[in-house]
Amino acid sequence: MNRAGVLGVLLLAAVLTLAVTPFLGMYGIAPTALWQGGDDRAAWLLWTIRIPRVGLAFLAGAALALSGMTFQAIFRNPLATPFTLGVASGASLGAVTYIQFGLSFSLGWISGGSLFAFAGALLTILLVYALSRTRQGFSTATLLLSGVAISFFFSSLILFVQYLSDPGRTFRMFRWMMGGLEGVWGFPDLYTLSPLVALGAVLVVLQRHELNLLATGEDLAAARGVEVQRTKGLLFLAASLMVGAVVAVCGPIGFVGLMAPHICRLLIGPDHRLLTPATVLFGGAFLAVCDTVARTVIAPTELPVGIITAMLGGPFFLWLLLTRSAEMEV
Repeated sequence: MNRAGVLGVLLLAAVLTLAVTPFLGMYGIAPTALWQGGDDRAAWLLWTIRIPRVGLAFLAGAALALSGMTFQAIFRNPLATPFTLGVASGASLGAVTYIQFGLSFSLGWISGGSLFAFAGALLTILLVYALSRTRQGFSTATLLLSGVAISFFFSSLILFVQYLSDPGRTFRMFRWMMGGLEGVWGFPDLYTLSPLVALGAVLVVLQRHELNLLATGEDLAAARGVEVQRTKGLLFLAASLMVGAVVAVCGPIGFVGLMAPHICRLLIGPDHRLLTPATVLFGGAFLAVCDTVARTVIAPTELPVGIITAMLGGPFFLWLLLTRSAEMEV
């Protein structure tokens, strides 16, 4: 099958995922609930929880996958993930701080916890950018080291806050850091996430040609007319904003940004003109399916979707690592 055919299959799979998964779960719902009145229990469950949750899962999965693809191109390494530069740690620190102080407020439909988490993500973005800047711009190695250092520092602060907290709040912190979508109630979370994801996605899509050149090497990209420092800074900002928004709303859901771009690269090739839409479709459908499994596999109890993605991502990461090691030896 050619690359256009693969992209068509991914589009069909994404549409089927969005069309089918809202009706699946511990309580199966008939499609007729779509047009039944608001007093019907099945219709209420469908429009208040199932459809918003599937939509949020698809949007979050697409954003994480697109961010992972971007970081993998910047670092020229398929092992890079959206959380490589510490954005998840910064958002988690903001969330646990909110929980520790027992705060309870909202700004419109945006919860205070999401605001604190996003503020922590923004703080991480600014710190990484400031630490990696030099007179000549910033190097990929410096960017990576700055992100890893800040990630470890924020992780230690999270442990410190958890140690000082009482058991109830510690459990809430621990549960939030697993990542999950079970708190979805209506469409407010979609309204919160959509603008930042759309902004980041547009910036990445507009730089697809530059991503192709960066993936081959910065020197070659500069020789082809790419403003390397400006482009890397723009892509770093776009991907980090998407990751920060997703983590603020859903918690840190791992491995989606590692697996989805790499699988799509195997299916459709490295050309970002096709890889970008393929990654968005696959990542969104993948997380929506994982969330459906998370809320049905041990029903009536729900698993955090971060557990499902980690169970799939751990073996995938090992396979990817061993495969690359074998290629390097050859």
